[in-house]
Amino acid sequence: MSRIGRLPISLPKGVTCTFAEAEHNVVVKGPKGELKQKIDRDFKITLEEGEVLVHRPTEQKRHKAMHGLYRSLIANMVEGVSKGYRRDLELIGVGYKATAQGNVLDLSLGFSHSIVLAVPTELKLQALQEKGQNPMIILEGIDKQLVGQIAAKIKSLRPVEPYKGKGIRFVGEFVRRKAGKAAAK
Repeated sequence: MSRIGRLPISLPKGVTCTFAEAEHNVVVKGPKGELKQKIDRDFKITLEEGEVLVHRPTEQKRHKAMHGLYRSLIANMVEGVSKGYRRDLELIGVGYKATAQGNVLDLSLGFSHSIVLAVPTELKLQALQEKGQNPMIILEGIDKQLVGQIAAKIKSLRPVEPYKGKGIRFVGEFVRRKAGKAAAK
């Protein structure tokens, strides 16, 4: 039995979960929004006493592999519609800037041109620039996968280099620094 897949998912107040047998869709609604996830037709979802349980039909390797996956996806949906997800990125480097107008992010990252990135409308985007602090980009949304994917895309525009530590990184991320040429002598 899967250690993750057999765990029940408790539903917080204000969150409802429905399972449509015909389409094999799980729909989770909460105060922040609504998310849908299509699951394999072999799996059964049961709702009992404010908890969601995922049941697999057989002990096949494929079913074992997907049991924990579907449980985690549904748990992430429940957390997303109740609390939401947030990713903070900071720009480290001289002259690095970020501005947000609506859902369009304009980045100045030391290249000869500025980079304009359109963020999906499902996400809330903020760009902060306080005096004496590094510029920050804040992404908020209910879909964990989408928030992580867009944050990774922004980070890939200027990865952190190991010698000076310049680039875009997640807040609190540790970057291992290398010694430069002076250490070689």
